[in-house]
Amino acid sequence: MSTQDFIKVYSGNFIIAQRIIIELNARGINPIVKDEDESARLAGYGMLSQGIQDVLVSQDEYDRAVEVVSSIESEMQI
Repeated sequence: MSTQDFIKVYSGNFIIAQRIIIELNARGINPIVKDEDESARLAGYGMLSQGIQDVLVSQDEYDRAVEVVSSIESEMQI
């Protein structure tokens, strides 16, 4: 699978991203996490995006993943 086969379903806070990843995995959806901070740290460049992570899923799992993300985001609103 190429990176074009994946669609971003969430971009934001590390903690919320981790919650989304756990929920997606529980439903049999395997997300990919893009973390610019970690990539920069490993390359020796330091922090760039202040804890922002992108969560991507395959096109086949997109509709199910959006439901999970929407549910979590609405739960988090006060």
